[in-house]
Amino acid sequence: MTRFFIGMEKELLVVDQVGSQLKVQKELQGMQVTCIAVDPFCSQRLYCGTFNRGLWKSDDAGQTWEAIGDPCLYTDSLDESGILHASITAIAVSPTKRIGNYGVVYVGTEPSAVFYSEDGGETWKEFKSVRALPSASTWSFPPRPHTSHVRWITPDFHHENRLSVSIEFGAVIRSFDGGENWEDKKFGGPLDVHTLLMHPTIPDRLYAACGDGYFQPGRGFLESKDFGETWQPNSDGLEHHYLYSLAVDVRDPNIMIVSAAKSPYYAHHAKLGISTIYRKEGDQPWQEVRTGLPASEGTTISMLAAHPQKAHQFYALNNHGLFVSDDKGVTWERFDFPWDELYLEQRARALLVLEY
Repeated sequence: MTRFFIGMEKELLVVDQVGSQLKVQKELQGMQVTCIAVDPFCSQRLYCGTFNRGLWKSDDAGQTWEAIGDPCLYTDSLDESGILHASITAIAVSPTKRIGNYGVVYVGTEPSAVFYSEDGGETWKEFKSVRALPSASTWSFPPRPHTSHVRWITPDFHHENRLSVSIEFGAVIRSFDGGENWEDKKFGGPLDVHTLLMHPTIPDRLYAACGDGYFQPGRGFLESKDFGETWQPNSDGLEHHYLYSLAVDVRDPNIMIVSAAKSPYYAHHAKLGISTIYRKEGDQPWQEVRTGLPASEGTTISMLAAHPQKAHQFYALNNHGLFVSDDKGVTWERFDFPWDELYLEQRARALLVLEY
């Protein structure tokens, strides 16, 4: 069974696919889902972030949810336990660092701060040195310039104590010691990374889908082959320079897809949305793909995912529904399940695909 977790502006859809049958249930109604992650050491354990409604966990693969991390849950007011901000903007669970039954969990917030839990979300601490970095005073999210947020957290597949974090807008930072100390942004590195990925088969390689290309064409997609020490643009073929979501084939680290728009305005505003998807294979330039996808006009920017086990299989989620490609992202087909008309006026926020 394949289970999809679809984060929309006011609820989480849990969609089960068994053969050709699809079953849909709605969870976390009334909440804007921002991010979702599974514990690789315990597939029934999921974490879901919401905007201004905190962090939630599930111990039954998304069937039921409970709030966690609220500092009000802790009795010692002098101990700053818990997640101190209600807007959760990024979640990741380490694929290598496990304590007891669960992987170490990392949570990013708005305003920008990074918290972690080593006991499955029972207690939380902050990596306070993140806020002390020299560039922190310059971080600013353009729609809300008085603040910024953690956009992405990337634990390393090969070194349990290495972490990379993207701040929107302002920096990609990294830690070599499990978060105790952090290195600030690098000269020439990206400033507006929306999705920051690693691949389990290629040590030290980072992929970044960026908004940088909007103000500096040619820098929409950046890669690092030395864990973020240096960065190289790889945007040949891209005619849309504002990139948002990114997925890499589970078996082949050189097959990838990105969602793109001309600008943030066209990416995120449903009534005037104009967005598209590109694919790249090996040394070929990026190629726009359209077969089976909705028209670019009227489509908000897609959230993308690769199947966690099947090679060459990708998924795209936007205001028109959920789409699948079985041929490396070349052609697409829409899943046939009820799609509320209200979603046409929304932007999809999160997509997670699991195999049970």
